[in-house]
Amino acid sequence: MSDNGIESDDVIRLIIQFLRENNLERTLGALQKESSVIFNTVDNKDNFLQDINHGRWDAVLRQVQNMKISPKKLYDLYEQIIIEMVEMNEQNTAKVLLRRSQPIESLRENQVDRYAKLEELVARPKFDAKLAYPDGATKESRRKIIAEGLADEITVVPPSRLLALLGQCLKWQQHQGILAPDNAYDLFRGTVPEQKAEDDAVASQVYSTIKFPGKKAYAETAVFSPNGQYLATGTMDGFIEIWNYITGKLRKDLKYQAEDSLMAMDNSVICLNFSGDSQLLVSGSNDGKIAVWKVQTGTCQRRLSPAHSQGVTSVCFNKDGSQVLSGSYDQTVKIHGLRSGKTLKEFRGHSSFVNSVLFSTDNTRVLSASSDGTVKVWDAKTTSCLHTITPQSGADISKGPSSSASSASSSAAAVATSALANQTVQAIVPLSKNIDQVLVCTKSNTLYIMTMRGQIVKTFTHQKKTGSDFVSATVSPQCELVYGIGEDSTLYCFQITTGKLISETKICDYEAVGLTGHPRTNVVVSHDDHGHVYFLKA
Repeated sequence: MSDNGIESDDVIRLIIQFLRENNLERTLGALQKESSVIFNTVDNKDNFLQDINHGRWDAVLRQVQNMKISPKKLYDLYEQIIIEMVEMNEQNTAKVLLRRSQPIESLRENQVDRYAKLEELVARPKFDAKLAYPDGATKESRRKIIAEGLADEITVVPPSRLLALLGQCLKWQQHQGILAPDNAYDLFRGTVPEQKAEDDAVASQVYSTIKFPGKKAYAETAVFSPNGQYLATGTMDGFIEIWNYITGKLRKDLKYQAEDSLMAMDNSVICLNFSGDSQLLVSGSNDGKIAVWKVQTGTCQRRLSPAHSQGVTSVCFNKDGSQVLSGSYDQTVKIHGLRSGKTLKEFRGHSSFVNSVLFSTDNTRVLSASSDGTVKVWDAKTTSCLHTITPQSGADISKGPSSSASSASSSAAAVATSALANQTVQAIVPLSKNIDQVLVCTKSNTLYIMTMRGQIVKTFTHQKKTGSDFVSATVSPQCELVYGIGEDSTLYCFQITTGKLISETKICDYEAVGLTGHPRTNVVVSHDDHGHVYFLKA
């Protein structure tokens, strides 16, 4: 028996049924001989019993030849067939069954007198009904007795059971969100083709909600895996959970979650991110620690303790999953090697909390966003700062004022820059369709698209002056739409090409904490400070 309680013999029986239904007789015989497993079933029990009662013995023999039936019932069956062959004057067929069939060979060895009567019946020139049916028995009554006896030997199962079970498994995995609905599935490899991103449509309809128990339990962070199969949340009580984004329910197909053995850290989990292959999950906590988890098993692969002197606010993997980039309340950005568990690089220059960090696609640049109001672009190899951008002004202040500027204008620019720098940069989000650009979210009414060289190329604003500053942002699968969540839990959607606000959705009355978007479907997820996680679709 396997760990999940399935008998190996039952698996073989399913295969036997499949072989029998597809007339693969040689393979069927070889499997039954090799495994010694017999599957006593027929395509249709009622038809099988009717065949016996009507004497359709060729059909009956085809089905019983691969069954394991008690010797007594086989004796009765083959004896009756021989008797009826003689009655029909099919003497040659009767003789073949009498001398070459295995059940009659056994009958000759174990019931000599009974076999002798059959020999005598076959040898007589004319059919002797009294010898064939003694004691008032009839052909019909004998057939009925045989049918009733064999009915007890037969297991009735629905046809195509193997294929039906496989289909049910796929449907269950679709229900759990493991497989995308209507996608092809490679049963042999156990893989699905990569899900294609949907055409963009505005996600504005709440279709599911999670409520964490307790007054103080709420999601500090939420993130989708690159393959779209997982939604991970990290809560202030230290737990990390994987959800089915289709149903909004916990993924119980992950054994450790089914057993209530969740991934967890010692302090509030305030950031999460997946590796590029969606196999690993990195988490950062409020006490400066980082952990790397294997999603399928829930086991911790590496702990970096402490990674920072204060809380870890943002984490991400490099391209091959060998390094983790992190930002912290301690105002630093670091690269950690997962093999060594050591800090490989450290980037210093921010004057306040680092809220978001990101590797460029080619891993040659590191981006960081801070509460000091700037986005910095770093050389990943040398750790030197290449650009320092204040998104609100579109200025690269690392270049300083131009030589032609007057001292008065320089002073005015410095004052303006200082004022603008008070607007916290909340997050930087990659644009999958344009690897040279990122979406920048500031604690204001405006979002920005910025190049890796620090140039602001697009702005999006909802024009409200107070009460709805953006706290987080994300993009649609095709990068045609930009979403921003205001602190009042209003979801704004902008069209990238025009910059226009095209949708405004009030999700709830609580303060929003974060927002994340599904990489392949028109689904966005927001979470608030009262323990709710909201799923919205187009």
